[in-house]
Amino acid sequence: MSAKALLRSSALFVSLVLVVGLMKATDLVAIFDEAWIDAYVRGHGLSGWLVFIAGGLVFTAVGLPRQLVGFLGGYAFGVATGTGLALAAVTLGCIVAFYYARFLGRDFVAHRFPSKVQRIDRFLSENPLTMTLLIRFLPVGSNLATNLAAGVSSVRATPFFAGSLIGYLPQTLAFALVGSGVSFEPWFRIGLGAVLFAVSGVMGVYLYRRLRHGLSFDDDVDRQLDPVSNPGTE
Repeated sequence: MSAKALLRSSALFVSLVLVVGLMKATDLVAIFDEAWIDAYVRGHGLSGWLVFIAGGLVFTAVGLPRQLVGFLGGYAFGVATGTGLALAAVTLGCIVAFYYARFLGRDFVAHRFPSKVQRIDRFLSENPLTMTLLIRFLPVGSNLATNLAAGVSSVRATPFFAGSLIGYLPQTLAFALVGSGVSFEPWFRIGLGAVLFAVSGVMGVYLYRRLRHGLSFDDDVDRQLDPVSNPGTE
């Protein structure tokens, strides 16, 4: 491994240790909930917006489910504003994770897992906007893993971010509807959110099977979507 790659991999390791240590020491994982929203976000105007976006960005970037950010956005701001702010937060979290992997972990991961990186390159490189949309529409898979994997691949950043922004919208809206229903018209909004989530998931699975043209982004995802054609191995 080159000195440059060694330096990057060392920086990656140290920064991850520091982030995990900070989260454990300050109990950050526990604060991004309804009580935190009530205390620091709701009714605080522009500062509440910025606090919410910053919190959603950080927690999405380190692996918090993006659907939870959508839920809390709906809870704090209602459907329209909550969806917009949650969408901004999770997209910024995607960008941070992407560039974190690209600048610090690219050489290290490419050296350790060359076949995985090649698979991601093949899947995303020809039409990154469309293929990113396919991934984001799916009801399975890891948002953080996708961001990091794309970061260490050669995929172009702009279409990946654009595809992510558009692809995040259906599930973000669905969970914002659910979140907004906590205090107003609960059954209608929660039901509508569940229907929207199911429709977006079915659409994602259909498009993935139809448009991937034999390419595979992840074996686990393929097995979950089509266990008959992609049986697991012992």
